Amino acid sequence: MTNPLLGTHLFAVPVTALYAAFNLFLTVGLSINVSRVRGRYNLWRGDGGHADLIAAIRAHGNNVENVPLALLLLLVTELCGGNSMALHAFGGALLVARGAHAFGLIAASRVQMVGSLMTLGVQLGLAGYMLWLRPWG
Repeated sequence: MTNPLLGTHLFAVPVTALYAAFNLFLTVGLSINVSRVRGRYNLWRGDGGHADLIAAIRAHGNNVENVPLALLLLLVTELCGGNSMALHAFGGALLVARGAHAFGLIAASRVQMVGSLMTLGVQLGLAGYMLWLRPWG
């Protein structure tokens, strides 16, 4: 695909775009949840020591900390010629993992640990798959 204005080649990355959008929806939802809980306590800075607000803030913050690296790995793997089905498996697993982690944090459930371990597994798996593709030639 060529950009007619710049005369440059563009690369389509549909799998990464799909999971970036889905993860953005999750992040926005977690952000709205933080605002909702803050509104309940009429508290706009800090956490006031409220456990549910602390959990909401951490669920959002942890998602923001982990998703960009995983999406970058997904993008580079897609650009290196990764198999579409494998990329969808990694992207879907990332979305499930981040949703499980957020749910577990907010609900004080052990699902948080499952989501955390799944996230690490996706990140390590993507890094390994990317190296297996031998992007250096």
